[in-house]
Amino acid sequence: MRISRIAKVAASALALVLVAATPAYAANYSGSGASFPANLIEACKAGFAASGSDTYSYASSSSGTGQKNSDTQLGDFWMSDSPYTAATRRATLIHVPLVAAPIAILHNLPGTKTLQLSAATVAGIFGGTITMWNDPLIAADNNRTTTSVVYKKDKSGNPVKDAAGKLVVLKTKSTTAHYTLPNKKISVIYRNDSSGTNDNFTKYLYKSAPTIWTKANSKVFTTSFPGDINSATNRGRITGAASSTNVSSQAARTPYSITYAEVNYAAANNLKVASLINPADKVVAPDAVGVGAFLASATQDANGYLTYNYTTKEPGAYPLGIVSYMLADTAYAKKATAAAVKAIATYILSPACSQVVGAKLGFSVIDGALKAKALAQIAKIG
Repeated sequence: MRISRIAKVAASALALVLVAATPAYAANYSGSGASFPANLIEACKAGFAASGSDTYSYASSSSGTGQKNSDTQLGDFWMSDSPYTAATRRATLIHVPLVAAPIAILHNLPGTKTLQLSAATVAGIFGGTITMWNDPLIAADNNRTTTSVVYKKDKSGNPVKDAAGKLVVLKTKSTTAHYTLPNKKISVIYRNDSSGTNDNFTKYLYKSAPTIWTKANSKVFTTSFPGDINSATNRGRITGAASSTNVSSQAARTPYSITYAEVNYAAANNLKVASLINPADKVVAPDAVGVGAFLASATQDANGYLTYNYTTKEPGAYPLGIVSYMLADTAYAKKATAAAVKAIATYILSPACSQVVGAKLGFSVIDGALKAKALAQIAKIG
């Protein structure tokens, strides 16, 4: 009897210790939306949980879903790769530039290490006017001598500016390439869901090659497509899949295919990454430095929206760099929710997430003036 009583007392004491070790105020907050920043948001979950008491979860789908969920306040925060300007947007919703990365042109072209493509060629491939891999325009982009630049970088890996605000170039490199391109049809794979990736990709095509990509950008690829996507030439050759995960995996299963997605999907699917020939006629890879050079020319308005300069002559600018926005509220019903969303946004923007974790995944660090503007937007969450 005595032993039983002692055991009960010990069990009660252990239960009290376990309760004391688990903060009563710990909570899990939920986000949803764009697939573009999902890998970074997911990879930083453990670090955020270790930095405080709260946790978060993130449901990756599309910018369109994130925007829709923000309308109905489903969850606590939302992600969108393009500004949300619809009439249904709540007046208390703000945009926080939170995650920067390149949209990469990924391809499954056997026998090549990589490709370099001009905006006009990319527009022709995805617009259906260039249908064969040995097209003279693709050959002209690749069989030539090209130059690239190497910037001076800071400790965060971003290009450094001088006193006049110009990026500091350490050196330039010239490369002569020659490819024998195959006489094979190009299989084009596009995002068939409503996504900010589509919006940014088609905006690049429309702004950079307007005589070829003649229709304005859209979150729905087929809405922006400049011709007849169901023509005899395109039917079965141009196909769609939902999300970056699915377009990448479909490209991996389809020899001679091409698609667009976050750069980190290349390694996961054994795809190759094309470089772009920018308006300065320099070849630029989709990396953090190229994105940083491109974003340096962007402007931001009072809503937090960024306007990209697709005609910038900055030599090392990768013109398909984008920012994914957190959509957050300035009037949450609960103060604890506002504080938690602020903490999540601040952590994702911090070097512990964006630099230490993000660099390995192909994301860029938001720093300098753009980071200051992002922090000012975070301060408005309430």
